[in-house]
Amino acid sequence: MRKGEQMEHRGVDVLKLSHRISRLQCGVQQGVKDSAAPMWGMAHIAEWKPVIAMLVFDLISAVTTALIKKALEEGLDRLVLITLRQLVATVFLSPIAFFKERTTRPKLTLEILMYLFFSAALGAALSQYTFFYGLQYTTATFAITFTNLAPVLTFIIAVLLRVESLNMKSKAGVAKITGTLMSFAGVMLLTLYKGVALTHQGDQSVLSGQQAEATTESGKKSWTLGTLALLANCLCFSFWLLLQSKLTKKYPALYSSTAYMFLISSMQGGGLTAAIQRRKSVWVLKQTVEIVTVLYTGILGSGVGYVLMTWCVEKRGPVFTSSFIPIIQIMVAIIDFFFLHENIYLGSVLGSILMIMGLYILLWGKNRDASVTVASAKEEEEEEDKEKQTKS
Repeated sequence: MRKGEQMEHRGVDVLKLSHRISRLQCGVQQGVKDSAAPMWGMAHIAEWKPVIAMLVFDLISAVTTALIKKALEEGLDRLVLITLRQLVATVFLSPIAFFKERTTRPKLTLEILMYLFFSAALGAALSQYTFFYGLQYTTATFAITFTNLAPVLTFIIAVLLRVESLNMKSKAGVAKITGTLMSFAGVMLLTLYKGVALTHQGDQSVLSGQQAEATTESGKKSWTLGTLALLANCLCFSFWLLLQSKLTKKYPALYSSTAYMFLISSMQGGGLTAAIQRRKSVWVLKQTVEIVTVLYTGILGSGVGYVLMTWCVEKRGPVFTSSFIPIIQIMVAIIDFFFLHENIYLGSVLGSILMIMGLYILLWGKNRDASVTVASAKEEEEEEDKEKQTKS
């Protein structure tokens, strides 16, 4: 009997142990599922981080454009805005550059300083001055639309300087030409055809025939001057991009080179302001919108905006980053309509559609060309490896 009881007790113990093992296995499986879920979620979030970053960059750029437009209308001097904005951006970005690139920053040479000087002149001083001038005499929506032309002009200049190749027989080459022509058609439409106002903002006062004609004539001249200034802005930005591609090879510390560029451009703007404006009162920021504009455009517009854009270029490439530029235009149009109370014209809408379509076709062609180049390079490497294996 004792032996039978012992066998029964052992059987019960075995059953209990098996139940515990099965529970433990279920717990492990559930733990694996629970741990896999956040891992998948983190991977999913990591894929969307560049998209979120570019949307934040677009919003920062749109608000920057609207604030600058408002500050210029309130009487803030263009050169003073450039100088103070770049100075604030220098103070913001310098500590980041110092700690992030402390060990990798190369030494400054006279050649690199010359590159930085012209980079500051084209990419900051002249580029911002022409943009501010065009923004003052047009609308925020119209001005930001012209930024879509910068990649197109960069492509044309790169082809003329033989920095970039163009194969007319390939699909990528045809897409590049088609996109360029469509973008220029949009520019011509924007410049020559203003069209009727699709929205009616503000009070429309009744003027006499001569007053209305004079106002219309002066408005056309201001609009043309603003358009030419924005075209000059795109040219400056395009040349700056080509110059920047050489500078990054000679001085690969991106944050440090940008901090130097901000500092040099603030000195350039300050020197020009001191030479042109003799009154000290232009440096005094009297209104709240002027102070907010300088701080916001310096810290967020130049500092944070550059960090976000650079990070997105590193993660997803320049084509991905450029494809988000037209979204700024939509955001600016909303701000322009609801907050600045500017009219939206038919010519601006039609020209914008052509320019955005042309930009995306051009970017598609560049992306296809780049993928073909990468594929051919991989094929060449595989052939070289096969040759080495056959020789060995």
